[in-house]
Amino acid sequence: MEQLGFEGMPRRLYACTPTRLSTWLECPRRYRMSYLDRPPPPKGPPWAHNSLGACVHNALAGWWRLPLAQRTVAAAGTLVDRGWINEGFADETQSVRQRERAIAMVEGYVAGLDPADEPLGVERTVATRTDTIAVSGRIDRLDARPELVVVDYKTGRHLLSTDDARSSLALAVYALAAGRVLRRPCHRVELHHLPSGEIIAWSHTEESLARHLGRAEDIAEECAAADERMRDGLPADRYDEVFPPRPGPSCAWCDYRRHCPEGAEAAPPRRPWDGLSAD
Repeated sequence: MEQLGFEGMPRRLYACTPTRLSTWLECPRRYRMSYLDRPPPPKGPPWAHNSLGACVHNALAGWWRLPLAQRTVAAAGTLVDRGWINEGFADETQSVRQRERAIAMVEGYVAGLDPADEPLGVERTVATRTDTIAVSGRIDRLDARPELVVVDYKTGRHLLSTDDARSSLALAVYALAAGRVLRRPCHRVELHHLPSGEIIAWSHTEESLARHLGRAEDIAEECAAADERMRDGLPADRYDEVFPPRPGPSCAWCDYRRHCPEGAEAAPPRRPWDGLSAD
């Protein structure tokens, strides 16, 4: 079995995704519950906005996988309808209204695409490694224009800004990994906000991509140390020493809120459909 920390022995790379790293930054307690507790604590009920988002992502991925002649606007709407996830809504009436909204959103977006402009990848997994981490993730869409472009679909109700694209650790890691895997330049990342139709873009430099990767390594180092403490049998009454809660407004949306007294006090509970845009 590979050992850690002994001279002459290979160092185990910390395998992670950008989501895992961002979870640690947002709340170490939620990180523990999500990735280390076995079995993990039961989550709360499903969120309606996650159901809508997953359905839209699945439909767009499915649309690009259709034969070229079948990539029509109507086909995109049909994929949403057939793949609708009816979880988290207040009632059937709300679910129907949101399904119609999602169909219109996807059809409007697809109407602006060239069906023949074949992406290099749809729901494509990319990965890269350094001396300390092996990081991987899945890109919604990877374009070539001719330089590679990372495209991330967004369906949330809040408008996005250039800073969201610039500061996204996930998008930067995806760009860097895609460029390394395909051996082609990849600096541009885009957020496609379907509700507004806006495209928010940022073009990284080699230096900014390296900074993001260095940041990922720093976060991963903290995660790896905490994971090791857990593997070494950290007593439950000392969990908060290593995995402290970080209560704040986002606690209202946490899947583990009912297992976290600090989080329950930090923000009022949200109903499963509160993340939806108005009907």
